Amino acid sequence: MPIVQSIVHYLDKSADDQSTTLNPTPTPMSGSEAMDALLNQFNATFNGKTKGWGHFNGADDSGVFAHALGEYLAGNLDFVAFTQQGAERFRTLVDEHLPTGGPLLFVHARQGEAEFLTVALLHYREGFTLDEQGNVTTGRQLNLNQMTLAVRIDLTQWQAGQSKQYIAFTRDRGGKKLSEDFQAFLGCTEGVDATSETRTLLKAFSDYVESESMDESQSREKTDAVIDYASDQSKRGESITLEEFSSLVNDERPDAFYDYIRNKDYGLSPEIPPDKRTLQQFRRFTGRAGGMSISFDSHLLGDSIEYNEAQDRLIIKKVPDKLKAQLLDKRS
Repeated sequence: MPIVQSIVHYLDKSADDQSTTLNPTPTPMSGSEAMDALLNQFNATFNGKTKGWGHFNGADDSGVFAHALGEYLAGNLDFVAFTQQGAERFRTLVDEHLPTGGPLLFVHARQGEAEFLTVALLHYREGFTLDEQGNVTTGRQLNLNQMTLAVRIDLTQWQAGQSKQYIAFTRDRGGKKLSEDFQAFLGCTEGVDATSETRTLLKAFSDYVESESMDESQSREKTDAVIDYASDQSKRGESITLEEFSSLVNDERPDAFYDYIRNKDYGLSPEIPPDKRTLQQFRRFTGRAGGMSISFDSHLLGDSIEYNEAQDRLIIKKVPDKLKAQLLDKRS
């Protein structure tokens, strides 16, 4: 990912009761292999984090950051001035919500034909190494796994004006108020709930598998294909597209699943940011013995399906309509 410009400003705060001080850097960083490697590792970690997705709302004061970013991209504001303005607003977030500050990283980079702006408050951790004499020594290193405040903006999608989810931002577990204030600082309105959309997509896939009466091996094969695809998109920080997903569900009729979800009105967006945790929890239970074959999605266990371990019984509460019709027909 070629870096166009990057810089670090320092937000110094060592205790809860201390005000945060901004120590700006006057010039951008020089390019280096180490910086390229850091950005690659940061992106890999960021892609795996729980995130919100949205777009600039452009309303009054909440559009300050977007306006400054637009001025920078138009060449009316240099990179140092733009990032210093952003750092000053970040200082308020740290002052109000966090016990300590840290280096604030701004990176403008290209990936293929797209451009991105990444902003992240970094933190340190103590590490161990060996000196030239083979003695253990300690030192500080950047902890990329700790991402309290981090955002990545797809500048290309924003300027094209065809997306509502070009901003990806971390959701801090430390408190709802911090997340809300972070969104307010960005002037960001959520466009897609990644967890809910991913869950709905997988539910639609399960419904489609059932409607097509796929056998056990075919069902498992399709499940593996779509989960592998969605997980790869998650690792790359890219969205699931319904067209690509549909082609994996039915390679002979690539539009069949897409038409199915449109006709059933699941309300899904054409592009869905994958939620890693939801994907990891999704799999199908299958089993075959003595002329009987059973296959169902893991999320149904405890809801439509119960397993009684003591009696070794599987209880199906909601019998599929096609199966119910066959049972009734056989009984009559």
